[in-house]
Amino acid sequence: MDTLLDFEECIRDSPSFRRMLGQSEREVAELESRLDKVVKLCNKMVEAGQAYNAANQLFLGGVMEFSQYHRKDSTVMNCLGQFTQGLQEMIHFHTVLFDQAQRSITQQLQFLITQSLPPLRETRREFVRVGEDLETAAVKSAQASRNRAPEAERASHLLLATRKCFQHFALDYCLQLNNFKVQQKVDVLNSIFSYFHAQYTFFHQGFDLLKDLEPTMKKMATKLAQLSTECVTKRKEMENNHLLVQQRDASGEALVAINSTNGVTIEGYLFKRSRRKNKTWKRCWFSIENNQLVYTKSHKEEALVMVEDLRLCTVKSLDNIDRRFCFEVVSVQTNCALQADSEELRQAWISAVQGSIDMAYRQRAESRQTQPSSSIPSPQTPPEQQDKLPSWHPVLSRALHCPGNRQCCDCGESDPCWASVNLGITLCIECSGIHRSLGVHLSKVRSLTLDSWEPEQLKLVCALGNDAINRIYESRCVEEGRSKPGGHSSRQEKEAWIKEKYVEKRFVTKADSAPAEAGQSDDPSRCGGVAVGRMLYRAAREGDLVSMATALAQGAEVNWANPEEEGRTSLIGAACGGSLAACEFLLQNGANVNHRDLRGQGALHAATFWGHTGQVCLFLKRGANQYAVDERGQDPLSIAMEAAHADIVTLLRMARMNEEMRDSEGYFGAIGDDETFQDIFRDFSNMASHDPERLSRRQFGREREEGGPGGEG
Repeated sequence: MDTLLDFEECIRDSPSFRRMLGQSEREVAELESRLDKVVKLCNKMVEAGQAYNAANQLFLGGVMEFSQYHRKDSTVMNCLGQFTQGLQEMIHFHTVLFDQAQRSITQQLQFLITQSLPPLRETRREFVRVGEDLETAAVKSAQASRNRAPEAERASHLLLATRKCFQHFALDYCLQLNNFKVQQKVDVLNSIFSYFHAQYTFFHQGFDLLKDLEPTMKKMATKLAQLSTECVTKRKEMENNHLLVQQRDASGEALVAINSTNGVTIEGYLFKRSRRKNKTWKRCWFSIENNQLVYTKSHKEEALVMVEDLRLCTVKSLDNIDRRFCFEVVSVQTNCALQADSEELRQAWISAVQGSIDMAYRQRAESRQTQPSSSIPSPQTPPEQQDKLPSWHPVLSRALHCPGNRQCCDCGESDPCWASVNLGITLCIECSGIHRSLGVHLSKVRSLTLDSWEPEQLKLVCALGNDAINRIYESRCVEEGRSKPGGHSSRQEKEAWIKEKYVEKRFVTKADSAPAEAGQSDDPSRCGGVAVGRMLYRAAREGDLVSMATALAQGAEVNWANPEEEGRTSLIGAACGGSLAACEFLLQNGANVNHRDLRGQGALHAATFWGHTGQVCLFLKRGANQYAVDERGQDPLSIAMEAAHADIVTLLRMARMNEEMRDSEGYFGAIGDDETFQDIFRDFSNMASHDPERLSRRQFGREREEGGPGGEG
């Protein structure tokens, strides 16, 4: 089948998409002209056939009139009667043939031209119009001054609204164009097949003359059925994909692609300042390929190289000019000012360029070594020898120190640069793509070199690791007779293995579903769920990440309320136990931060009562409701003041002050969190991850473990 337009490329409006769109439009125009020609020729053929039938009918009337001359000769009359009857039947067959030709060829193809193409043209006009509006809005947003906040905000809102509108029309246009390209084959073949079937009926008496066409007709029928099936399947797939892409947030992140398969690190639209005296800005498509920064001004032009070697340049923010979201690439030859559409995109480009620079240096260092794997610091390498090794990305270096993390968890490929945060494993680029297709509810994939990592997230990858997770998810491989794929296995084999391992959980040792106590339900599934739920709760209280991962793998519900603990979830238990890593692990796996027990107390209440400052900071970052009150009418701030936790009182008060300032500034100024508040949050997070003892001003005895902020133990 023909190459169809990709909805992901449509959202990014890349030059490659524009080229494919232009090719598709040219193909549709050519198809329309050819269909029009076929319809006209068919009309001429039908007109000629109808004239032939009229002449034949006159001839038959003459024959019937002539037969009256031999009315006394019964033999002649019978022969002429059968002859005229046969001729009359042939005329009828001719009439049916031409009528069928008109319906199958003229009407069906004319319907394809008059009913399918006009809506496609109308959608294209709207697509072109909204595309021009998007270009205007992007230029206007880019020209908005940082010193005129209201004007800049309106320009940004206009750009976002216009982009959403453009994506809507672009996706609809691509869907209609793809549907037309897929459907037209079925319509054309169905039309031709109907005409051939009419010919087959017409020449039934002379079937031998058309017998040679029978294999072709059978093949055509088979092909038509196959195309119909493929058409239905493809249309469903495209409609589902269209719906998913259309429901995606139209933020700037959707317009930047990060791809490491073909040496492309990042690509997207940026404004480039001209080096001429007028200093004009032009929107170009930029990408980082093979340690080079390249750009193209139009999809009709070849890509130009801006930076030959990224090792000879640096990147920094550019805040001393009037335009927003600017950064500068400085090299030995020249300096170039670039502008993104938002602050998030600017930071993404700066991080990507810096990561590419580091990668370029690492590749050069690896090429000089006889053993590439020796450049990775081993966990057993003495500190004095590690200092002599080449410098690595700090996140990557820490993640690879964990046992088993120097190879991909699922295929064993060396030097993985991706990780699943909620599973706590490292992955190669191909397995990371398969994990990403599973959905974030199963695996949350991040880059160890390009993405930013919070300390508690990195701690999960270091605390769990590939060896521990594989002992859980691959414990029954031998029993199942399944072998693990290798780094050189095909993508299909890896995808099947990963789905069996994490989706079906085929190799996980099942939990004991027998009732643990007398009086429990005899339903094995229910008892098993309670057992693993208790296991998850106990492990969360103790901060045992491996046992927690085992319980989740065996089917424990992360938000299961423990009836023996007054309806507390595992997250509340982890907040009481004081393990920051356990709290982050549960949150990454879908724990509800605002769930409250029978006393009305949530995880934030528990962390506040026990004086765990790091957990309080984590829950606030994850959206915990700091105004929720328990059965005594106390919110977390009241509990902290009663327990005299000065650090937590300060933190909660600053959180409330920041929220109030953000609400008030939404009407008069820029919307966003206070930078000082974010710095304090970041310091608390780093301290809680690396030096938790500094946050523990009070040590509470375990005799209060059964108590809580709501009453006695």
